[in-house]
Amino acid sequence: MRNTMWAIIFFLPATSVDAQKVQEPKGNHPEWSKPFPPFRIAGNLYYVGTYDLACYLITTPQGNILINTGLAASATQIKNNIKSLGFQLADTKILLTTQAHYDHMGAMAAIKKATGAQFMADAKEADVLASGGQTDYELGKYGTTFTPIQPDKLLQNGDTIALGNMQLVILHHPGHTKGSCSYLFTVQDEQKTYKVLIANMPSIITDRPFNTISNYPTIASDYAYTLAAMKNIIFDIWLASHASQFNLHQKYKAGGAYNPAAFMDHAGYLEALTDLQQQYEEQPK
Repeated sequence: MRNTMWAIIFFLPATSVDAQKVQEPKGNHPEWSKPFPPFRIAGNLYYVGTYDLACYLITTPQGNILINTGLAASATQIKNNIKSLGFQLADTKILLTTQAHYDHMGAMAAIKKATGAQFMADAKEADVLASGGQTDYELGKYGTTFTPIQPDKLLQNGDTIALGNMQLVILHHPGHTKGSCSYLFTVQDEQKTYKVLIANMPSIITDRPFNTISNYPTIASDYAYTLAAMKNIIFDIWLASHASQFNLHQKYKAGGAYNPAAFMDHAGYLEALTDLQQQYEEQPK
């Protein structure tokens, strides 16, 4: 999702030391808060996000994993989505994010407080998370855009996140943020086992040359690393941080009919990466 698209303003109490006001950037992007029916993707993996802000629930006998939380105002919507699928938000044991931006982190602190879940994040996002977005090289110009939060555990590339019968591997995919990451794991239903990639697609900053971004001097090499690494991932199903990035609305069956095959779209993944690679090549370094 291009960084020129912003959300409606919401206000939350800040928890940072200086208690600055949390204010999401202005804009008119209704798809980020528009409701979308929750549904089962494959095995014990479910979509519980909004129309465009993708949030994922992975269930286990020992509790559940929630990846991303959308905007601050989406907390109730996510809770209701989880409940409508027959699960409870209170059973969330681990919280994860694909990137430290307010459109994925907005409700994270509130949900952590409500559930007592452990929040784990890529180590390169630690300072941005603690500042509520203030230290982000791009969105920091808007100040504190989500409630600051301290991860319970910092993760490195290739680390395993384990809960119950699930093991997720974190893949460090920097560029869009310094600690953007993807997750690779396996789910199983009655018929088949699926290797799933929740991909943090490296949307390219295109409004200025990379060499002018002084507070992220390695952005060009980080993007290059991520684009190369993502081309070599082996998977059956791929998803992303935004529904629009993997054509969820075209793949979703009316009424939520169970159809994992719709998300087995390797060609679409490579096409998306090719487009991002072209944007990267065209950007002055």
